[in-house]
Amino acid sequence: MPEALWIVFAFALGLLVKGIGLPPLVGYLGAGFVLSGLAASTGLTIEATDALDHIAHLGVLLLLFTVGLKLKLRSVVSPEVIGGSLLHFGITCLVFTPGLYLLMDLAWGTALLLAIALSFSSTVLAAKVLESKRELRAFHGRVAIGILIMQDLIALGVMSLATGQTPSQWALVVFGLPLLRPLLFRLLDASGHDELLVLLGLLLALVLGGYGFETIGLSPELGALVFGAMLANHPRSQELAKSLWSVKEVFLVGFFLQIGIEGLPDHQAMLFALVAALVLPLKGALFFFLLLAFRLRSRSAFLSSLALTNYSEFGLIVASIALPEWLVPLAISVSLSFVISAPLNRLAHALYERVGQPLARFETRKRHPDEQPLSLGNTRILIMGMGRTGTAAYDWLIRQETNIMGLDSDPAKVQEHQRQGRNVVFADAEDASFWSGLHMPSVEAVILALGDIEGKLIAARTLRKKGFRGYIVAHTMFADEATQIRAAGANDAYLTMNETGVALASHVLNHSPEAQPATAPER
Repeated sequence: MPEALWIVFAFALGLLVKGIGLPPLVGYLGAGFVLSGLAASTGLTIEATDALDHIAHLGVLLLLFTVGLKLKLRSVVSPEVIGGSLLHFGITCLVFTPGLYLLMDLAWGTALLLAIALSFSSTVLAAKVLESKRELRAFHGRVAIGILIMQDLIALGVMSLATGQTPSQWALVVFGLPLLRPLLFRLLDASGHDELLVLLGLLLALVLGGYGFETIGLSPELGALVFGAMLANHPRSQELAKSLWSVKEVFLVGFFLQIGIEGLPDHQAMLFALVAALVLPLKGALFFFLLLAFRLRSRSAFLSSLALTNYSEFGLIVASIALPEWLVPLAISVSLSFVISAPLNRLAHALYERVGQPLARFETRKRHPDEQPLSLGNTRILIMGMGRTGTAAYDWLIRQETNIMGLDSDPAKVQEHQRQGRNVVFADAEDASFWSGLHMPSVEAVILALGDIEGKLIAARTLRKKGFRGYIVAHTMFADEATQIRAAGANDAYLTMNETGVALASHVLNHSPEAQPATAPER
């Protein structure tokens, strides 16, 4: 039973690789190569079956669907994202294509496709590294993710051209798909939070997006991305992405296993991967100087570039369609880039402390608007996190105190608050550059209404380190988190559900006198 061998080796090598701090997918590729080696040395029949091929294809479709769920125009419509990604792609292709043509005696078409495959950076690795450091919403994290989304779109275009599919006359119905968005939104609202949500994601990604687009002569990968993008602005889009995460990852294991099982790397493949690893710093340096040209500070440009200094699983997907004979050398190159990139990204801030001073000389004098120092002026009460809790606190306090400011790390949310007349600005409490440029001369109290515990802890600690002696209060769902928040420097942390109960009881006493108990409930 080949499936049993796949699972055993994928789990064992994935666990081993994770234990040394590398992405498990490096282990999955390794498992495929180990299985291929066993087949060659023992005579066992281990080959990529139709089932494995199907699983791999489903994994790619789900990956593209989840990319589509993150495809919000505001994340890519910025000069540094559009300009940085397109210029990097163009320069890489212009440099790599003649280099590969001359050094490896390849056809121009093959050299161009290899250059395209090597121009992409890993969405999976960068997203996981940034998430682990709580930097997805930091400015440098948003820039890196925006560039990755642009690269994914370019990769999708290349794959569509490489397939050479001729659309049928029914392909015109694609232009009417936006009309289905209200229906899709209602389906997402009605699907709840359990298995129906997962099934809805599979229906849209695999059936309507994948099979549907393939039926009318279009790329199934394009279909998966389009249906994901149609739901990107729904409030529950990220919940849908998280519900599909495990399914997507399991199917992608099949994709990486399939690459390894196709055959062991030869000397030429290893040499290609080694050369690709040696030129990897040039890829990162190009990103760094391009981002500096778009007025990013050296710190943001360095951190974004480091997250992008690797090769991409999308390059493998492109190769599987357009250059199947180069799939193994590219797989080794991607794995080796992960081995280099993952530990460097964990040490990114420490590395910048060492090289930051000489790199700062390359900065432009004019800063990017999102990196300007923030002065709170005469603000007396600061609310960090303008979700439902922060907004409720703001609306209640504004009736008595006008010198209030709200901060939030979601640009769309900030714009909506500003449209409604609230004094809210963009800032990310988890971004060290925000704190270094923060000036708060009149602030007397800070409300921590951030969505995650890590953000509250960082904010409380940093406020006290900056010498803030005012009142800091937070809310949380759990008693242990409340203890951590107080230990980080907050004066108090209230349990959300407890305070909700107190508020409900207060409403009963105020509006239903006949229901008043003999004694007030204890708080």
